[in-house]
Amino acid sequence: MERTVAVIGDRDTTFFFAVASLVGLFVGVGTWLLVETLAVVSEFVDRIEASVPGGRRLVLVLVPLGIVAAWWIARRFAPEVAGDGVPEATAALAVRGGYLATKTIPLKILVTALTLGVGGSAGREGPIVQVGSTIGSSIARRFRLGEDQIRSLVAAGAGAAIGASFNAPIAGMLFALEVILRSFSVRHLSAVVVASVVAAVTSERLVGEELSIQAVPYDLQVPGELLLYAGLALVIVAAAVLFLRLIEWSEGLAERLERTPILRPLAMGLAVAGLGLLEPRVLGTGQGFVTDLLVNQQRFDVAGTSQILWWTILAIALAKIAATSFTLASGGSGGAFMPSLFIGAALGTAFAQVAQPFWDASLLQPGAFAVVGMAAMFAAVARAPLTAMLIVFEVTGAREYSLVLPLMLAATVATFLAERFHRESVYTLPLVRRGIRLVQTSEVDLLDTVLVQDVMTQSKAVARPDWSLAKAQAEMDHHRYHGLPVVDDQDRLVGIITVTDILRAGGPLEDLTVSQAMTRKPVTVVASTPVSHALERMAVLGVGRLPVVDEHDPVRLIGMFRREDAVRAYHHALGATTDHHLARERLRRRTEPGSLYYDFRIPPGSVADGKSIKEVAWPEGSTLVSVRRGRDVLVPTGNTVLRAGDVVTAFGTRSSRERMIERLNAAADEPTAELPIAETDEPPQR
Repeated sequence: MERTVAVIGDRDTTFFFAVASLVGLFVGVGTWLLVETLAVVSEFVDRIEASVPGGRRLVLVLVPLGIVAAWWIARRFAPEVAGDGVPEATAALAVRGGYLATKTIPLKILVTALTLGVGGSAGREGPIVQVGSTIGSSIARRFRLGEDQIRSLVAAGAGAAIGASFNAPIAGMLFALEVILRSFSVRHLSAVVVASVVAAVTSERLVGEELSIQAVPYDLQVPGELLLYAGLALVIVAAAVLFLRLIEWSEGLAERLERTPILRPLAMGLAVAGLGLLEPRVLGTGQGFVTDLLVNQQRFDVAGTSQILWWTILAIALAKIAATSFTLASGGSGGAFMPSLFIGAALGTAFAQVAQPFWDASLLQPGAFAVVGMAAMFAAVARAPLTAMLIVFEVTGAREYSLVLPLMLAATVATFLAERFHRESVYTLPLVRRGIRLVQTSEVDLLDTVLVQDVMTQSKAVARPDWSLAKAQAEMDHHRYHGLPVVDDQDRLVGIITVTDILRAGGPLEDLTVSQAMTRKPVTVVASTPVSHALERMAVLGVGRLPVVDEHDPVRLIGMFRREDAVRAYHHALGATTDHHLARERLRRRTEPGSLYYDFRIPPGSVADGKSIKEVAWPEGSTLVSVRRGRDVLVPTGNTVLRAGDVVTAFGTRSSRERMIERLNAAADEPTAELPIAETDEPPQR
């Protein structure tokens, strides 16, 4: 039997790894499709500009036109394909159990190609993350996997997307765990690693080295340069806060412009085009400009000068901040990942130029400061220092490990200070605007140990779509519920009706039906969902109940998880945790060197004579095992009252025994507590 179980377990693990590999393969192909589609649009735009005299000015037409087209497709077919893509993947895990609609994959690729191909100032990595996460979600559902495995494959798809985008599987793995899952849980690690490696290999085969950012090796010249890198981190924090605040302002402006819907993409597109006309290098992803900074700005010459003056680079960085903010607010599709690297590299290079005349301890390398600036900027805007350190190190192909110290210092300082000056990251800002605040939990949540199935309500109380609101209200009053699941004639979940829904519809009226007021397609959980995840989902949605559905049939209702169930879950977890701590304490005492069983007698008039066990302050390090009273042996509890002459067996260290004897004899009429020690670590036979 044991051998059979082991084989089945191995087979399940092998199958899951195979599915994760399939996710990585499809994400690699998806990355190639996005890159190729983007290249087709870019080449078409370049051909138009080249065929028209003064074609550079066409940017004022082409950029708004492309962004308007992308906005229209998103608005018409799938609003979730607009924007960065990373927030959408994160929200899917936090709210929908990892569900992402498969139809968004081609739409996201098309909308991103239109936005960036015409010159929109953003990155392709965020959209690829959404594509990868959707691929992971779709494949997991296709194989009818459980919710926890779906979450793993959604994160694996996101990590694979970053791995495929830069041929950087290790960085992709960290991105998935730190940014998407916000957890380093081991149970998700294997799928993320496998998918990231397969996706990186696949994209490298299909696309080649075009995805990588080229760089030459840099190192730390003298330890004192760390002070300069710390100073660079301060500059980066200021730029990151400016970037985040400008994104907020742009989004607010865009929402006001939506009174005339098309005005939003048109106005933002014209703003991006105007900046691009003044400085063409801010258009598009900017990967070529970053490579130029890393490769062509290797060192100053002997006079301390450089090919591009620092104020020019600073102006480009500021223009990129503005252009990216407008692009993200336009309603098109693009990410903040590559713009963060662009801005960080530019600021790092400019900082080195400014610092060189005042620094005579070494000849500074602008490229090294550009690399560190990239890591610090991404860490500050994404609040992901570990990913920032490793992704820049891996993406740039760095080989000199001495640059790791500046990377660690700058990324850590930038993250710490950015959190003080701006609460949200570039990936949580869109979620907050939608009313979703991700709950920050500790690494091990007490309620992670309790599943929804342990505490859910299995009441048969439901509502029917054709019921009147008055009947639904009466049913809720009868069961003292504030909401009921709505099921059809085949008992399939079709919605949820709450007191709030009824009040919003005008009250418990006879002429309105449940189907007219209910919330359709409610967010659900499955029985194996940890209570902590269910509560997080309820918190971000602001609801007090979630339908529990079958893991393999998302419309078959099996129960309800309500706020009051969370209280039971907490007590359940607390009891289990207390038992665990007590068992661990008993094990610690049993294995502690010098621990043994010993007997002592309760002296007349002592602090224990006539007192219950819970009333006595027993020395730390001892556990009472039994009480012998004449021929009777009692199992001690807190309410057991001790009497003079009782012989108590305890387990503990020799030092705790000595304190026990001293304490009992101190106020006794007859100091008789001490009895001979039984030299054994086994309980005495009675």
